[in-house]
Amino acid sequence: MVIADTGFWLALANRKDLHYATAKLRLSQLKEGLVTTWPVMTETCHLLLHRLGGDAQRRFVRSYSLGAFEVFDLESGHARRIEAYMRKYADLPMDLADASLVILAEHLGHGRILSTDERDFRTYRFKSRRPFENLFFSDD
Repeated sequence: MVIADTGFWLALANRKDLHYATAKLRLSQLKEGLVTTWPVMTETCHLLLHRLGGDAQRRFVRSYSLGAFEVFDLESGHARRIEAYMRKYADLPMDLADASLVILAEHLGHGRILSTDERDFRTYRFKSRRPFENLFFSDD
């Protein structure tokens, strides 16, 4: 599974987005499924509603209901790790959605991600020192 961040979803939904073509290309190149978290879904829905309207938000939720991607369930036991990551990366700052993706990377054992947030996911580490591999900006 490849981790999907909010910026990736937003780019896919908006033909006028600077990253639209790259998002479509990366999606077409995938040989495995996508996974995200509920905080990322919430953030994506909020931004889709305010930037593109209710139809865009509903299309995103429909894609989930049709199995286009999976959603990782955070558990209460993850809260301390989330807080610790938010504290560690407070200078960026790290939000809940990003912290949830670091937890997801820990769970998966890899940091292969599709994100338009190049700076943050170049900085974040999971399992103390493992870097993310942002496939969005990889060379073809």
